[in-house]
Amino acid sequence: MQKNIYFTVLGLFILFTTSCSDFRKIQKSSDWQVKYDAALEYYQDKDYYRAIVLLEEVLPIIKGTKTAEEAQFYYAYAHYYERKYILSAHYFKNFFDTYTRSQFATEALYMHAYSLYLQSPVPNLDQTSTFEAIEAMQLFINKYPYSEYTDKAEQILDELQAKLEVKAYENATLYFRLENYKAAIIAFNNFQKDYPDSHLNEEISYWKVAAQFKLAEQSILVKQKERYYTTIEYYQYFIDKYPESKFVEEAEDIYETCISKIQKDTSDSKASIKQ
Repeated sequence: MQKNIYFTVLGLFILFTTSCSDFRKIQKSSDWQVKYDAALEYYQDKDYYRAIVLLEEVLPIIKGTKTAEEAQFYYAYAHYYERKYILSAHYFKNFFDTYTRSQFATEALYMHAYSLYLQSPVPNLDQTSTFEAIEAMQLFINKYPYSEYTDKAEQILDELQAKLEVKAYENATLYFRLENYKAAIIAFNNFQKDYPDSHLNEEISYWKVAAQFKLAEQSILVKQKERYYTTIEYYQYFIDKYPESKFVEEAEDIYETCISKIQKDTSDSKASIKQ
């Protein structure tokens, strides 16, 4: 068993050493065609790192030739397969801008957007990359509405928009949890404006009622009555829009409390006048 392991390791070492030696010989070659052919072989063997190294050496030499178009396309894909999505997005866009009439132009513009999509983070992180991916994917759809990639692009666009919805929802509810109710109400209103068709609007409408009620509760006396009335307005919108919501019971409790608070305030005011 130990001998088998030894010979296996030895064989791999010899193979690796030989491979490195061959690669260095290719790098030292003054013939760009040798380097380019080797780069394509490495690419086909999924050794994208070596393919990138050789293509980087070849591209400045063959700039402006027909081969350069193919080489830049492989170069962009090699970065993509290496999961260097920021770079692949850049090189695919550079390819498209340089070779707009190429047979690979449509694919390159799609892969530019797709690379940005893969760079888009989970909802709780900064969504700058998501906005960039949405812009790029929308640009692709507008330019090539009937391409073979359009259906997938539209699916991705919907996915990215949904991610932004989740991000906006999490931001708004975070304000509520932090007891910053004014900011929460603004965020809830913005969400309803920005995402009118979102399935999250039912929850958002309820949390707006709850936030407005909390704001009224912590307000000074002269502002409480007005804010209880605003809470009732939000409640009426919610109950009309979502009469079967799972939050109906909680919303009704808030409504009844607001009515009681307003009635008490009115009674206190009348008593004060009589005195």
